Amino acid sequence: MKEMTLMKMTTKLAALLDRAAALGVTGAGLGRASAQAMDAETKARVERFEKGPATIDVSKYPDGIKENYEVFSKKCSQCHKLSRPINSDYSLPDEWSRYIKRMMYKPGSNISAADGKKIYEFLAYDSSIRKKAMVDDKFAKAKPEEKSAAETKIKELHDKYDAK
Repeated sequence: MKEMTLMKMTTKLAALLDRAAALGVTGAGLGRASAQAMDAETKARVERFEKGPATIDVSKYPDGIKENYEVFSKKCSQCHKLSRPINSDYSLPDEWSRYIKRMMYKPGSNISAADGKKIYEFLAYDSSIRKKAMVDDKFAKAKPEEKSAAETKIKELHDKYDAK
C-alpha cells in the first residue's frame, strides 16, 4: 500500500516537474518573442537609445544617488543594456515611474519595491540634471497641473539628496 502511494506521488511529482520545465521554456520563448514582436518604429527607437553611452559619471552626485546608481546598474543590466534607459527620451518622474513598474513586473527582473524606488529616484534625479533641456521642453508642452506635479516630485528628490 505504501509503495503504491509512493509510486503515485513520484508520478505526480514527475508530471509537475515536466509541466514546470515546459512553462519555463515557454516563458523564455515569450520574452524573446516580445522583443522580436516590436514594431519597426519602437525597434528603431530602442536601437537609437542603445547606441549611446552605457554609463553616467555620477562622481558629483550626492552619496545617496550614487548608491541608487549602483542598484540601477546591477538590476537593470540583467535584462537590457544600461544605455537603453540612460539615453531614452524618458525624463519626467511619471515617465520613469511607469517604466520602472513595467520592468518590475517582467518575469525574472528580481526588482523589489525597495530597489524600484531607488532606481526611480536615481533616474528622476539624473534626468533633472543631465536631461534638463528635455525636462524643460516637456514642461513647456505640459498641462499646468502635470508640470506642477512633476516639479514637486523633482524638488522633493533634490531636497532629500542634495547637501544643505
